[in-house]
Amino acid sequence: MPESIFPKDFLWGGAVAANQVEGAWNVAGKGLSVADVALYKPNVDVKNYKAHVAITSQAIQEAMDDQTDTYYPKRRGVDFYHRYEEDIDLFAEMGFKALRLSIAWTRLFPTGKEQTANPEGIDFYKRVFAKLRSVNIEPIVTLSHYEMPLYLAVSNNGWVDREVIDDFVRFCNACYDNFPEVKYWLTFNEVDSIVRHPFTTAGIIPDKCEEGKELETIYRALHHQLLASAIVTRDLHTKLPEAKMGCMLTKLETYARTCAPEDVELTFKKNLDNHFYTDVQVFGEYPRLILRRMDLEGIDLNIQPGDLDIMKENTVDFVTFSYYMSMTESADPDAERTPGNTVLGVKNPYLPSTDWGWQIDPKGLKISLLELYDRYKKPLMIVENGMGAKDILEEDGTIHDLYRIDYFRAHFEQMREAVNEGVDLIGYTSWGCIDLVSASTSQMSKRYGFIYVDADDEGNGTYDRFKKDSFYWYQKVIRTNGLDLN
Repeated sequence: MPESIFPKDFLWGGAVAANQVEGAWNVAGKGLSVADVALYKPNVDVKNYKAHVAITSQAIQEAMDDQTDTYYPKRRGVDFYHRYEEDIDLFAEMGFKALRLSIAWTRLFPTGKEQTANPEGIDFYKRVFAKLRSVNIEPIVTLSHYEMPLYLAVSNNGWVDREVIDDFVRFCNACYDNFPEVKYWLTFNEVDSIVRHPFTTAGIIPDKCEEGKELETIYRALHHQLLASAIVTRDLHTKLPEAKMGCMLTKLETYARTCAPEDVELTFKKNLDNHFYTDVQVFGEYPRLILRRMDLEGIDLNIQPGDLDIMKENTVDFVTFSYYMSMTESADPDAERTPGNTVLGVKNPYLPSTDWGWQIDPKGLKISLLELYDRYKKPLMIVENGMGAKDILEEDGTIHDLYRIDYFRAHFEQMREAVNEGVDLIGYTSWGCIDLVSASTSQMSKRYGFIYVDADDEGNGTYDRFKKDSFYWYQKVIRTNGLDLN
């Protein structure tokens, strides 16, 4: 049998986020997070992500007053909190080498202001990591995955307040002190998403921002996050020198819709804007073109003395990213636009789309890998990739999801080509390896997993787990280290 192009220690696996799987939102001292007030809006078009993530102070108060999970699906997740052993056994059966997961900030620090961590929260994650260790699955831990303490959003307007840096650093150090066995850490999930959904990403409540200064407020909060990323990277390297810190980007590969110079210029600027967040975490400085653009737009980051030195001296060890789709850009104001991962882009006529309008582009993944490796020259890891689809649970408990197998096969083929051409790719974790509550629309019916969870958008169902056809296919892919994709 020929050898696989992937390294022998390649980290095949899957990815989840605490706020989308754990549930148990009010158990064992956990506090409310921004995810716990994310409202399911069945009457809003699923393709209108901006309407789904919209938030107001009034809506937050109404959510805080509601002590049920009826309209707040992330409060119930898929009950990973109580079923983690069963789920991890299923991941092990598939052959996972790694599981990307997050630590819910509010399980350890319910409001974010406590000076010591909640022992029950620490105990839960210790048990999860012990279970992973028992089946030889490497944890890849995201420190901040859309799970900011709601208290910090309401009282501090999230990351707008520089004091939140200290709160986050205290949380991260508690994680390092209590979970030293974790070798791979990530700072902020899709740190670039702060511009697209500032409340979800950074706890910023729009009606608390100064009118006309919303964008400047967001970028100041981003600066605090990037500074915090450098500080907690420094702390990790000091406390756990064998551990590695990575950053995480939403890779929004954008092509020029035509070869018109206007389209090419817009596309260049869009890709520049997509990359600048990781540029800071990898190179330790803001790109000059980005700083000039902010200057032209009258945006003052309010950088304090010493900030840039800390950022320059504490850069990440590897780069991770999510990849779901590509899009095009055009200067034509009438060009048809289509949704993607919390973005709108000009529709590409050469690509098919999912039920949610996301365009399927495996070749774009290879292009992204080549581009990011050439740009950063650091090991890469794909930590989110997959397609949301409407699966059918048959009467005999089977789920025939050939469409999902076709999707992954096409993307894995492009990964192989990229590795063959020299990309240092060290791991791949598919998004939502078990069905979970969708980040943008808070749906269950938008399914990503290899494992079906019997629950609907309203929370009805047994929550029992069923293996999809893709479960067995991915099991074979991992067993052959990506060699057999048939």
